[in-house]
Amino acid sequence: MNPLTNRRTFISSAAATTFLAGFPNILRAQGNTAKLKIGLIGCGGRGTGAAHQALTADPNVVLWAIGDAFGSQITASLSHFSKFGAKVDVPAERQFTGLDAYQKVIASGVDVVLLTTPPGFRPLHLRAAVEAGKHVFAEKPMAVDVAGVKSVLESARIAKEKNLTLQHGYCWRFSPNTRAGYSKVTSGELGRVVSVYGTYMGGVPKPSTHVDQRDPNYGDVEWQIRNWMAHEWLSGGPLLEQAIHTVDKVAWAMNDVAPIAARGSGGRTQRSDDGNVWDNYQITYEYPNEVLCHVSQRQMSGCFSEVKDRVLCEKGIMEAPDRVLTKDITGKTDWAFRGDKADMYQVCHNEWFAAIRKGEAINAGVYMANSTMLGILGREAAHSGQRVTWEELWNADQDLAPDTLKMDDKHPTAVVPTPGKYKLI
Repeated sequence: MNPLTNRRTFISSAAATTFLAGFPNILRAQGNTAKLKIGLIGCGGRGTGAAHQALTADPNVVLWAIGDAFGSQITASLSHFSKFGAKVDVPAERQFTGLDAYQKVIASGVDVVLLTTPPGFRPLHLRAAVEAGKHVFAEKPMAVDVAGVKSVLESARIAKEKNLTLQHGYCWRFSPNTRAGYSKVTSGELGRVVSVYGTYMGGVPKPSTHVDQRDPNYGDVEWQIRNWMAHEWLSGGPLLEQAIHTVDKVAWAMNDVAPIAARGSGGRTQRSDDGNVWDNYQITYEYPNEVLCHVSQRQMSGCFSEVKDRVLCEKGIMEAPDRVLTKDITGKTDWAFRGDKADMYQVCHNEWFAAIRKGEAINAGVYMANSTMLGILGREAAHSGQRVTWEELWNADQDLAPDTLKMDDKHPTAVVPTPGKYKLI
């Protein structure tokens, strides 16, 4: 780890110390039964789902404020919450639009915030939330570049000093059956991990639009946000935005120890949108003791689909997540999960709100940053065509976009990375 300050660090250590010294303990102030006001920042499909889970997780919460870059997203999101009745109290004056909507949601009197915008904004929003003393749920990934990950680590430090909870969106870590399977790996029951093969192979996700659909009134930034999955500075690319779950489960199988390096390949085969992201990756992560872990990702139409983890150990194999089981070295199934398959997204929020009520300041910041960085390591190795070490990545000065962009700014689409020419800065 190399949690250095960087250009996405917005307060000095001295200023932070002064601010923190007089900050009240929000957990003690709330007590165990106080109404908790929820602020939603980013109200697309995942944000709407996260708000639904937050409203379900605790009997005394209210959705208090909502913000998004676009007003149409807010209208669509609010239409899903009718069944919650009085637990939704978001009048027009607490519905905020624009790139500064996050600031207005945070300042509206909320106690907890849900960060579910495109991940390019995550470090900026996380810093603002913890500086304001809010409990945070941050959807995966936590950043799209090295500068962003370092900022997340600093925000996690601030949150810890303030006794704030910091919950993550690596949802499979909350799945009861997947937890049971990985516990057999991390406990050593199956012996030493020899290798991992994880797949995240699916179709082309939405939104994915083409340049001929661009409204001439849209500036570069607005157009790219509307088509955010196609632009690396906003999504991180599919290895970060979607297949990061598989990358995270590689980290899980390896007990979250640091890797040595990564190498990889891939490309942009089917995509024809006005963006710069690839649609397939083949990554190999090197770990201590000659352990090699492989991730295969693609977003292509008309192809075989699979999302599966295979953790190969000395005494057998663990497979997850759809049907979680273990096999002995002959391939015979010797254990299968038979328990409750509770919704992992809901478990995440149930545990988060329970921690807030108990005054347990859970903080997954370092883990969140490491799993995100592992995805960036694989992406950068593939893009450059080089073997990139963990140390080299942490020493890089990568920052994909400034935090000061405005909707109507000129911001040309970045070039598609070409292995052998692209370099990690």
